[in-house]
Amino acid sequence: MSEKKESLTFMEAASIIVGHGVGAGILSVPYLASHNSFLTVILMLVFGYAFALLLHLMIAELSLNNDGAQFISCFRAELFKGKIGQIFTWLAFGLLAVSVIFNVSAYLTGAAAVFTVWFGLPRIAGILLFYVIGAGVVFAGMKLVGICEKIAVMSMAGVIGILLVATLLRETNSLPGDWQGFNNMLALFGMISFSLSAVMSTPQVVKGLDGDAPKIRKAIAAGLGINLALITVITVMTLLGAGENVSEDGALVDLSAALGGWVSIIGYLFTLLALATSFWANTLNLRDIIAEQTKWDMRLSWLLATAPCLLLALFGLSSFVGFTRFASIIQVVTGLGIIMAYHNSRKRTGSARLVGGFGTLPFQILIVLVQLLATVGAVLPVE
Repeated sequence: MSEKKESLTFMEAASIIVGHGVGAGILSVPYLASHNSFLTVILMLVFGYAFALLLHLMIAELSLNNDGAQFISCFRAELFKGKIGQIFTWLAFGLLAVSVIFNVSAYLTGAAAVFTVWFGLPRIAGILLFYVIGAGVVFAGMKLVGICEKIAVMSMAGVIGILLVATLLRETNSLPGDWQGFNNMLALFGMISFSLSAVMSTPQVVKGLDGDAPKIRKAIAAGLGINLALITVITVMTLLGAGENVSEDGALVDLSAALGGWVSIIGYLFTLLALATSFWANTLNLRDIIAEQTKWDMRLSWLLATAPCLLLALFGLSSFVGFTRFASIIQVVTGLGIIMAYHNSRKRTGSARLVGGFGTLPFQILIVLVQLLATVGAVLPVE
């Protein structure tokens, strides 16, 4: 299914899932958690993990049934047929590519802002430095991405551990206890679902683990589990450290105000690691999607996956908020397409190596409904 040099170890595969999911979302969860009871927070975390695990296993099985292919190839094989199908395939390819490009350009500008504040680097120099670090790793291939993701995940866990100890050594605030409404609960669930999403990296796990179903299942469960642990720890320590003073500026900003200025240095480090892992995962995915769709050389596909992101960032054409709204729409459309393709794939193969009975039609419908619920939650106002 994949060349030996592109194979991944179990931890590297799990880290690719973590790297794709970790980012701005997990730093936004504490604000929404502060507008819910702590019991609601725990329930939404558990439910969010269960939903995400089932969705990602369905995606993995769809890819597994198509020899480790990315989404677009799966759509072409399972969903879009004939000449009209070719048009829809290229449309899906274009939308997904644009979404990822805007996404990654936001990572470049975000990293440049950190370099400017931390080291005083000019904006353009910061963008170029982060591009060289990020795109250079992806150019080397999936194996190096997996290794770097593993190192970054362990580093982020260490950073969060330092912050947790610092929080517990100070006087802490009480955790929120009162039910604060259905809207707030749904908004929290929407952000948790976004934070646990690593759908585009799932085919990389299938390919990197050479179609080994038990390893694939465990790697996805472990990767999402690590993300869940990071979300939980960041949320709890922010609520304990900042109390009612949790703002929309992000968890580390609030902790910095509560614990002292040194936390900002730790925050810069965590931000750069989170941006790097997301950059690697997204551009690796787009490289493979371009190569599968066009049959072009991997190096050319890498250039087409990374260069437009650099140009957007350099010319200041990307808007983080605008990209987020655009990407969320694409995510919903893609998610619906994935479930439809999975349904056809399961019917065609007559097997369910990863999800078994949990992949039957009732569960497929449940996943679609929960996805729509999470999308509604993402746009609801917090009271």
